Amino acid sequence: MTTTVTQSLRNKASITTEKGLGRAQDILQAARQIFAAGGYAGLSMRRVASSAGMSLSNVQHYYPSKDLLIEALLLYTMESFQTKIDTIARSMQGASRREQLISTIDMFLDELADPVTHGMFFEIWALAGRNAFASALMDKMLARERKTIFKLIQGMSADISDEQAMLRAVLIVAQVEGLMLFRLQRSDQRGQHAYVFEVHAALRTAVLNLATAG
Repeated sequence: MTTTVTQSLRNKASITTEKGLGRAQDILQAARQIFAAGGYAGLSMRRVASSAGMSLSNVQHYYPSKDLLIEALLLYTMESFQTKIDTIARSMQGASRREQLISTIDMFLDELADPVTHGMFFEIWALAGRNAFASALMDKMLARERKTIFKLIQGMSADISDEQAMLRAVLIVAQVEGLMLFRLQRSDQRGQHAYVFEVHAALRTAVLNLATAG
């Protein structure tokens, strides 16, 4: 089981208060903004300290190195994303799986519409190609997404076997993640918002077709 950021901080002897945990979270929030805008190269401990309103030594007290900070940031990102998926599952227990599926896809799309989250995921993809921790965490995140989608579409159509449902879950996640790589939201061209809306609507239709078509 992957240790969460909060668990790892609580296990650190020098961090025993909620105030300390709050400061550690403030550092991660500052790092998130910087990493989303400038990637790994643009992230420095000094920049994070300045953005968080802390001294460099204070930041290093919680995260002794840039790589440890990056690892905590990536883990924090995965935790936050998983929490949103779990929240949808709990809040829609009485809804049909079709409704749950659309709500989950809409959550993915809403995440991609946020510039910081969008930048984060794009930079994580880039980092995963050369960083073992980022690669392993990205694999885990994608596996969780595929498992979530599989559970929602499993049995929605009697003509689709479990093996086919898993394959379709893989394709659905690939389509959603693909939109992030295209970076549709970053263009300032006239009519871009309408275009993005059309693309998202087309994706919902494609997802439902994959989930139900025999």
